[in-house]
Amino acid sequence: MNLSYWEKTEWFSNVDFTIVGSGIVGLNTAITLRKKYPNAKIVVLERGMLPHGASTKNAGFACFGSISEILSDLKSHSESEVLELIEKRWKGLELLRDNLGDATIDFQQHGSFELFSKENDLFNTCSDQLQAVNKMLKPIFKEDVFRVSENRFGFHNVKENYVFNQFEGQIDTGKMMGALLKLAQSKGVKILNNVTVKTFNERDADVEVVLDSSYSFKTNKLLIATNGFAKQLLNEAVEPARAQVLITKPIKGLHIKGTFHFDEGYYYFRNIDSRILFGGGRNLDFKGEETTVMETSQLIQKQLETHLKNIILPNTPFEIDHRWTGIMGVGTQKKTIVKQVSANVYCGVRLGGMGVAIGSLIGEELANLV
Repeated sequence: MNLSYWEKTEWFSNVDFTIVGSGIVGLNTAITLRKKYPNAKIVVLERGMLPHGASTKNAGFACFGSISEILSDLKSHSESEVLELIEKRWKGLELLRDNLGDATIDFQQHGSFELFSKENDLFNTCSDQLQAVNKMLKPIFKEDVFRVSENRFGFHNVKENYVFNQFEGQIDTGKMMGALLKLAQSKGVKILNNVTVKTFNERDADVEVVLDSSYSFKTNKLLIATNGFAKQLLNEAVEPARAQVLITKPIKGLHIKGTFHFDEGYYYFRNIDSRILFGGGRNLDFKGEETTVMETSQLIQKQLETHLKNIILPNTPFEIDHRWTGIMGVGTQKKTIVKQVSANVYCGVRLGGMGVAIGSLIGEELANLV
């Protein structure tokens, strides 16, 4: 890296805090650190032109878990663990809305709907457990979260009833990240794009951060918020999980409004600007989607189009306008990893596909570890 004296002095000298990743976690970390340390030099490093992993790639669901996902989690986590997860997601959503404002992020609370296949008994399982799950969630939400609703949107090849969640909503991810970037920069946080951290070396009193250009600099504290890319820098139990998404061209008279899940949350869709945004299908090829390669696969994109035609828009002509991918961080446990890795290194990773919900809270928690 061919840097001038001015560039080295302004951006890479006397750095107090270096944050790797300018997504929702990284920027909330920076904003919280600024509140704690008004005079600190805070630098955020981002590998992409824009936040590269999932923060600007997701579907913009302001959600905390469908009923089938909660029941699935209860098989591998204790009830108290599941409650803690949901409470953190809910608090994180409230924090996001408080920090940026509903109008800024275009928050719309149309609720969410879980659809169920005719080919299995999942709906009956969920409806049988609905009252028990509502009772479990009562301490957080103070009223029933889930109820059975009729199929009023005309979806095909699914059960006539689905489960409605009144508390969930949707946001504009681009507006959210644009507002976070603006807020961080207004507080004097330095954000550098197209910079990849290759490795880091901890020393007695600071950390040497080595960039892919072989340039290195010193920082007092290093905070890693790279989520799905965490394994490239850390030895933590987090794996990359690619999420594939497509969006249609505008559809005249589109009557679908809300966020929707089916197949235990592995598929999800919503309305946006008279279009349908549709993503998922990772369960078709778990191993193949355990990658940081940001390309779509024919297997999953073909299945998305099939479901779009046969379930979501069975009697409506549509055209695909655009396709993209994002990289989530997942693990066998859904609890986020927020920890001090060593004397001067910290991390906040493994958001499990719930970055919109918990990212703001995890950023605060990560900053407060320092």
